[in-house]
Order: sequence, then C-alpha cells, then structure tokens
Amino acid sequence: MSKLPVTFYRQQDVTVIARQLLGQHLVTNINGERTSGIIVETEAYAGITDRASHAWNNRRTKRTGIMYAAGGVSYIYLCYGIHYLFNVVTNIQDVPDAVLIRALQPLEGLPLMQARYQHKIRPSYTSGPGNLCKALGIDPSFNGESLNGHKVWIEAGSRIPDAQIVATPRIGVQYAGEDALRLYRYYVEGNRWVSQGK
Repeated sequence: MSKLPVTFYRQQDVTVIARQLLGQHLVTNINGERTSGIIVETEAYAGITDRASHAWNNRRTKRTGIMYAAGGVSYIYLCYGIHYLFNVVTNIQDVPDAVLIRALQPLEGLPLMQARYQHKIRPSYTSGPGNLCKALGIDPSFNGESLNGHKVWIEAGSRIPDAQIVATPRIGVQYAGEDALRLYRYYVEGNRWVSQGK
C-alpha cells in the first residue's frame, strides 16, 4: 500500500484530517519487523486556539517545539509519567495542530505486539493511545520522525463512511473549560478496538 502524501497532513482543518485518518493504517518498522493496525479512533487538537492543546496560546517549549513543524511528522510525549502517546502533526509550518491516535484494529505482527507486553494477557493491546504505542514499539525516539520515512508511517487504507463515524468530546481534557466540550474525538461505530470512555 502507498504512504499518505505530505499534502494530506498539511490540510488546514485538523478535524477533517482526524476523521480522514480513520480507516488508514499506522505502520512501524523496527529492526526489519513490521507491525500495523487500522486507525479506528482519533482526537483533534486545534493548536493555539484550543485550551486542550499543548500549544494553546502559542506555547512553545522543548516538548511542544515539534508541533510547530510542517505537517507530516510525529509528536510523541509521555502521559502521566507512564504511557507514550503518538500524535500526527498537521497543517503548515508554525500552525501547531495535531491528531492523537487513540486506537487501532491490529493488522500485522500480532505475535510481536503481544510479546511487547511480556506475554501478559491483554486482548485490548491496541485499544487506547498508550497501549497502541507499546504494541507498535513507539517510544521517544519516534518524536519528530517523518511520516514518509522508514520507521513509522501511515498507509492508505479504506475510507470510513461519515454515517459510521461517531463524534464525541475528547477524553481527559476537563481542564480545558469550554474547549473540553468540542466534539473532536472520532471513532468507528461498533468497532471493538475503540477505547473505553464512549
């Protein structure tokens, strides 16, 4: 399958990108071992105007600097000191929009995904943004990686019809006030790999 072109990531509406990412395939290739999954849940973060975004109010830090790159690179950060989360940087240079990938339906490399949990029983190992990063081997070394490179990328999959996409408020952003109510979380209706918090 072909990788999504850089023009896809540089569209100006982050909510459009978040919806269009559903059905596409997130892939990692680590030491020649490929794992992948169908994206079934995303959250959009609208840069400097969105209180839920790390870049709200034009905040630039060592962590958020990569969000100001031109769309088409990854943004990885540590959440609650426990889980790494994978985000797609979107829009043009200096417009720090991003999409959090929240859940995948596994496609390739299931034994390897399971082994990364040290053989713990976890039937939902790609459900939730922290779980999917562990399953795909995503760690801080992925931060800033080109999504047209050879380590992590997104391949064209199948378009999810609008009628099958559910929009809800994002999870865990209560601190964002009114912005917490934005319907910026999207998932494929009925897919069992969607994270909890529906």
